[in-house]
Formats: sequence, structure tokens, C-alpha cells
Amino acid sequence: MQTKNIMIVGVGGQGSLLASKLLGRLLVDEGYDVKVSEVHGMSQRGGSVVTYVRYGDKVYSPIIEDGEADFIVSFEKIEAARWLPCLKKDGKIIVNTQQIDPMPVIIGKAQYPADALEKIKEEGAFVDAIDALSIANDAGNAKAVNIVLMARLAKYFDIGYDKWINSIENTVAPKFVELNKKAFELGYNY
Repeated sequence: MQTKNIMIVGVGGQGSLLASKLLGRLLVDEGYDVKVSEVHGMSQRGGSVVTYVRYGDKVYSPIIEDGEADFIVSFEKIEAARWLPCLKKDGKIIVNTQQIDPMPVIIGKAQYPADALEKIKEEGAFVDAIDALSIANDAGNAKAVNIVLMARLAKYFDIGYDKWINSIENTVAPKFVELNKKAFELGYNY
């Protein structure tokens, strides 16, 4: 199998690292060679966080170069726009429609672009936009946005629903398993 590339991008504290761990475990359980690499900008200060997940028969490097990502899963609209150059021509962007103001916007030095998703679509990218925050809240906790986005990604895979649930059970802390299973179900059936 040719190597597939997934980027998980967001802002520190949104759970993108747990999402990449969940995805990595699932793919290893499916028998793939998997490489995961995390890049933490100023993540503890609300900065950008990027995780590369590469899988296939044999993966030699964990890094995804420009134009190589089959999927970008973005926890926030500006992060989707920031990483758009990494997307393949026929790639897909799954994006949470949530807006998280970066520091320049917070301090009044810049304005949040109102048309971020439209600009991505104008570039010809396939955009699957989802209000993951509302779905996570419906599941019982706003922090489950990461699992809602993984559920949306699951719709594009030939890996059964039960295997994703098994990965949640084996990755998430036991006290949060039921909440995350509910978030996954709601995101999957959205």
C-alpha cells in the first residue's frame, strides 16, 4: 500500500495530540507501519500544534511535506488555512468551524478573517466543515471536539466503526471512555 498522510492541526489544549495517538493506535492495530511526529509551537500559550500521521506498508519518515497530505484535520479555521499548502490536489480538509482568536487578534493588532473557509474553497480544496464544538457539547463536554473530528475522519476510511471504538477504549483514560464514545457516535452520524 502506498503511504497515506494525515495532518492534525490545531491550537494548544484542544486535544490534537490525543487524536493523533488514537489514530496511530488504530492504524497499528490494522497492521500498518505508522510514524507519528508532533510539532508543538507555543502550544501551552495557545499556539499552533501540528501532528503528522503517516501509514502504509513501510513508512520511512514521519514528516509530511507540502503537497503530500491526503487529509488535514483542523481543529480551527485559521489553522486549516495555514496548513493548506500541505494538502494534495485531491486531498480533503476536515475542519471544525470554531473560531479561536490568535494572540494578534486578542491584542487588537489583527482581525480574524471572516472568510477563511471560503478562501480555502476558492483554492479548490475539498472542505468538510463541521461544528464539532456543538456536537462535543451535545456529548457532554466541549473537550471532546478531538473525538468528534476523528469520527468525521472515520467516514473516509474502510475501517469499521467498532475498531475505532476499540481504539478509543484503549487510548482514552477510563473515566472519559463513555463520554468519548458518545462524542464519536454523534460525530460519526452527523
